[in-house]
Amino acid sequence: MILEIVTPDEKIYSGEVKLVQVPGADGSFEVLKNHAPIISTLGKGKVKVVEEDDKEIFFEIDKGVIEVNKNKIILLAEKVL
Repeated sequence: MILEIVTPDEKIYSGEVKLVQVPGADGSFEVLKNHAPIISTLGKGKVKVVEEDDKEIFFEIDKGVIEVNKNKIILLAEKVL
């Protein structure tokens, strides 16, 4: 899957990932390969990214929106803390 994390000012991350865990507005959830298409609002919290080599990366975001479609994930964050 391809993940892009973007703020209004810059692209924070772009790469191939196995898993993304996000702070959904109604609770955290994970996105894996072949996830159904979804658009969801995000709350303030941690985003966990597991890359293809199992390396884990964490980002702290302040609200945003995630769109998942055809193994491409776009996470629009108001800001990354």
